[in-house]
Amino acid sequence: MAAQNPSEVKMVPTLGLTGVTINAMALIAPGAFLWTTYQLQANPSSAMNMWASVFIATAIALLTAVAYSALANRYPEAGAGSSYYFAEASVLHKEEHRHFKFARLSKFLVGWASHLYYWIYPGVMVAFMGLLITYIIQTFYPDFGAPWQEVLVCVVFAGIVGAIAYVGVTGSTLANIVINVIQIVALVTFSVLAIIYRAQHPAVHYLHTSALSVIMPHDLSGLIQQSTIAILLVVGFESATALAAESKNPGRDIPRGVLLSLVIQAVVFYFLEYFAANYFINTGYHAAGKTGFDAAFASGAPIGDMAKIIGDQMLGGNGLAFAVILAATAVIALIGTALSCLNTGVRVTYAMGKDTELPLVFGFLHGKYRTPHVGVIVLSVISAVIGAYGVLNIDNLTQVTLISNIGTFLLYGMTCLICIVAFAGAMGRNFLTTFIFPGLGALLNIAMLIGVLYFAIAGGGTTQTDTIIAGAFSLLWLVVGFAYLYIRKLVKGIPILYPEDHKASLANSSDVVLEAGGDSALTSGD
Repeated sequence: MAAQNPSEVKMVPTLGLTGVTINAMALIAPGAFLWTTYQLQANPSSAMNMWASVFIATAIALLTAVAYSALANRYPEAGAGSSYYFAEASVLHKEEHRHFKFARLSKFLVGWASHLYYWIYPGVMVAFMGLLITYIIQTFYPDFGAPWQEVLVCVVFAGIVGAIAYVGVTGSTLANIVINVIQIVALVTFSVLAIIYRAQHPAVHYLHTSALSVIMPHDLSGLIQQSTIAILLVVGFESATALAAESKNPGRDIPRGVLLSLVIQAVVFYFLEYFAANYFINTGYHAAGKTGFDAAFASGAPIGDMAKIIGDQMLGGNGLAFAVILAATAVIALIGTALSCLNTGVRVTYAMGKDTELPLVFGFLHGKYRTPHVGVIVLSVISAVIGAYGVLNIDNLTQVTLISNIGTFLLYGMTCLICIVAFAGAMGRNFLTTFIFPGLGALLNIAMLIGVLYFAIAGGGTTQTDTIIAGAFSLLWLVVGFAYLYIRKLVKGIPILYPEDHKASLANSSDVVLEAGGDSALTSGD
């Protein structure tokens, strides 16, 4: 691992359990994703399975979260490295050279692949913001929406999020607390009103005949198709593990924060809002000359349309105002989501820079704010570029979203496997949480990745083309990563696989801390 200079600027532990959990909750933003993804989920061929698919996606996410929680508990010294650190430590613990020689390759592969998620996802959020701001402004100024205007919105938004991240995670935590409270109040209000609407309007023809119909799956193919979309709603819980260096008690709070953030946002609020929206959907909802799910699938903002109906009927004719307020809370939620993902991404990049697996400049911290400011600046610029590209048309947005999704599933699947490796042979381990759950998590994450690609390619048309472009980019990214490793070996003589004396050389270094009572893990402080 990286050498640690005693005089260097370090991250300051300021976060308790609340701060860790709140920052992870911001990335799993139910107020943002209900608005931004409901149109895609309303595909009439599978929409009846929507709530059941959210349930399945949450179950898969919980299996993955268990793996992250177990690893965070085993390696509280991981600092900002998250899965990148876990990948090396878990292999380096092995006694035999035929095993531990793969430690560097393992950590680099995980760290490099994770950038498909952490460096692309903030840009996707920026693009979503551009579309959402355009919707709000067009409500009052229909002529708004020229490409340059949407691009400008993306650039400004990326700059605002980057500025907050530059100041530090403490400021981000305060912002995320406010953001979470606002979006939760808004979505609970919408959900309650949607349920009451149905009770007060029994004569309307609802697509789900009962509450049981909402939560039950209706057909296997539709359930699988919906699940490949729903799994994308619950990503982000792992962001807590990148905050270990800024946590006061990482061994206790990081594992708890991983699980709490997912349970609160998904099990409580996603389940509620998706039940309410699907309980409400009816043939009285019209958009683009269609009704019900067909209308939602054709509309640019189906949740806004529903809010208008509810507001006009139940809030004294103030449907437009209610829709705009919900859109505004979705904007606020997207700020929290983009901020949380950017914070996580730059910290993983910081860990790789500090470890010299990326250019050393990424391993510097700001002297005053103690933030990885170089990474913040670079990722903010990248997010603005990706957002500006994605906001221009649906094909561009689909491409960058798919690239991010590929990175997400690869990272989650590999981390589940890392958990199994880390605890293999460990005395007193919990077999259920360190083998069964992570094993199922790895299997299901890979299955979801295959499902996402299969349904996108099988759909034909532009979606097929977009998927091929996203897949080709992802493969190219991995090829570049391996090329980077090989070139460093040729130029600097850095071996891709650790030599037999690697542990001995680390043990003789003053930078190494031998963990007491463990498997003689070799780590660097953070």
